[in-house]
Amino acid sequence: MVEARCMKCKKNMEMKDAKETVMKNKMKAMKGVCPKCGTKMFRILGKA
Repeated sequence: MVEARCMKCKKNMEMKDAKETVMKNKMKAMKGVCPKCGTKMFRILGKA
């Protein structure tokens, strides 16, 4: 699992339904949902 910061809960949480994506600038990122409040979460991983 990937950990990211939830801006609503203000805590680092493990992402639920995490999916890897590639941004326009060719960097990898993970998109998911906070398991506690349901807010979208996003974490940049680095160069592809």
